[in-house]
Amino acid sequence: MQVSLGGVSAQSAQSAQTKHPKALTIGNFDGLHLGHHAMLEKLLAVARASNLESCVLTFEPHPREFFTPEQAPARLTGLREKLSLIEAAGVEHTVVLRFGRELAAHTPQEFIDKVLVQGLNVKYLIVGDDFCFGKGRAGNIETLKAAGALQGFTVEALQTVKVDGQRASSSAVRDALSGGDLELAARLLGRTYNVAGRVIHGDKIGRKLGFPTANIQFRRMRIPLDGVFAVTVEGLGPKALPGAASVGLRPTIGDQLKPVLEVHLLDFSGEIYRQHVSVNFLHKLRDQEKYDSLEALKEQIAKDVEDTRQYFIANPVT
Repeated sequence: MQVSLGGVSAQSAQSAQTKHPKALTIGNFDGLHLGHHAMLEKLLAVARASNLESCVLTFEPHPREFFTPEQAPARLTGLREKLSLIEAAGVEHTVVLRFGRELAAHTPQEFIDKVLVQGLNVKYLIVGDDFCFGKGRAGNIETLKAAGALQGFTVEALQTVKVDGQRASSSAVRDALSGGDLELAARLLGRTYNVAGRVIHGDKIGRKLGFPTANIQFRRMRIPLDGVFAVTVEGLGPKALPGAASVGLRPTIGDQLKPVLEVHLLDFSGEIYRQHVSVNFLHKLRDQEKYDSLEALKEQIAKDVEDTRQYFIANPVT
């Protein structure tokens, strides 16, 4: 998959331009849930049938992170993870536009002219039925259809995708994760929720307590879940390894500026520093708590590890 990074200026999106006409979808695609997959499946089917290049247009940072960073939702996936998921779906080209004041100031028609028509040579566009764009979010699906009729591209709106009667959306996945309902989150995503990152050196508190942990590097200040979980870890061998994970601000250890993800792998020893791993969250054991002493924390960790063992006895890793 080709990935193009850049902003939008007087040169429009020419850094991402190719001569081949495109079938395009636009969105943030955070988490790449089943609604997103339905969008990409339709996109790919039209691209194949019409000899168009399949393309996703997304933004970095998320517009809400730009306008109201303190109120922006926690990301389900980082940019690297998102691009990997889009590539795995079969998309040929992803364009990542830098979202800033210049792009935010574009009227809907300027966005259509500079990005969609001049920059990307769009011939087919599919978006969600609630899609809005342009300065003040003034553009919508009807704006796109009217422009398409004049400028030579077809526009289609994908209707809401529901899972168990609930709309598949990034917000619904976040709500499920923050509420500890990992099973619902997995149904909305179509896969187990996971976080990927590199193993880095930590403060060795877990080792001192008798439960050494792999510390996973976060590039995000916030993630959508908190607590202690039964997990599996991929990237350290031919099969996933079971473990107990703690993610959050570690209230017993001290005030943290950002969340920490630590995984104690069951019955495992080995040097894994700097390995890139993926942590799959399977079951929530409990919320984060503050303990009066490290000894009390050690006793709770021992219980968490035993609860994790019991979970995997009932749900063995395959």
